[in-house]
Amino acid sequence: MYHFVIRRVVTIIVMLFAVSIVVFLLFFVSPNDPAAYTCQQRCTPQIIKANRHALGLDKPITVQYGKFVSGIFVGAKFPDDPVIEKRAPQTVTHCPAPSLGYSFRYQDCVTAEVAKRFPITLSIAVGAFVLWIAFGVGIGVLAALRRGKATDRVGTGVSLIVYSLPTFFIGLTLNNIVSAKYGWLPQPQYIPFTENPVQWAGGLIAPWITLAATFAALYVRLTRASMIETLSEDFVRTARSKGLARGKVVLKHALRAALTPIVTIAGLDLGTVIAGAAITESVFNMDGVGKLAVDSILQTDLPVITATVLLAASVVLFFNFVVDILYAVIDPRVRLT
Repeated sequence: MYHFVIRRVVTIIVMLFAVSIVVFLLFFVSPNDPAAYTCQQRCTPQIIKANRHALGLDKPITVQYGKFVSGIFVGAKFPDDPVIEKRAPQTVTHCPAPSLGYSFRYQDCVTAEVAKRFPITLSIAVGAFVLWIAFGVGIGVLAALRRGKATDRVGTGVSLIVYSLPTFFIGLTLNNIVSAKYGWLPQPQYIPFTENPVQWAGGLIAPWITLAATFAALYVRLTRASMIETLSEDFVRTARSKGLARGKVVLKHALRAALTPIVTIAGLDLGTVIAGAAITESVFNMDGVGKLAVDSILQTDLPVITATVLLAASVVLFFNFVVDILYAVIDPRVRLT
């Protein structure tokens, strides 16, 4: 087990290193000049030249990447120029580790901007995850146990309809009609959990439902198929022949084994959602990481785009690692070596 964990951690580090190289090359070695996007319509050749120097884009590629990586571990200064720092220290911004660059659009360190918005994305993602797992797995198990009956047909039919609806359509319906027009749901807003847990949950109900609806519909069909297959396994029939209660057979034996493929997809889905629920955040105008990424793309804020891509890769890799560890816990037939 320990050897497996060590191997996986090393693999994640190598993959993140590879992703950082690819992202850095795509955004900072492209034919377009990133410094030209730092001042928008105010750009003049002199300002572009100064910003290029402030970002270190006038240095060799290897030096630029070395500065980028070192900033993650020890922090960075913008501009990183001893002459400027000596003459006008108030113009130098110090970004503590982990530093992912400086955003001219926000006039702030990229890491600080991401950190301000991450709690919003995390709140939306975790709440939606709980909903889609609870309803998706619950209805899927019920449909499998009542295979071919009305419950099965209604559950799978409704899930197929919901799955075919675009996320933005569900979000706009909840936001403009259910919440704004009729007031059946609280007005979507983000209030920190530490300030008021009740208002925090109330303001996120609509985003949770929007994000969870499509996933829950998928998990209904996935859980149903996995449960039907597992219920026909020999170990389930053996448990029944021993006279165990039906609930114990279903929950302790069948569902536990059926959860393996569900956990695999759930871990990746949760990682992807945390990395940036862009559509949901944009529909409800919540300034999470997903909306930050969309706005940065529209404004060509390359340091922020780089940071959000690296964050997405890190989160997905982390939850993939967690899923691998959970295999041995959920299904005793799996042994990690």
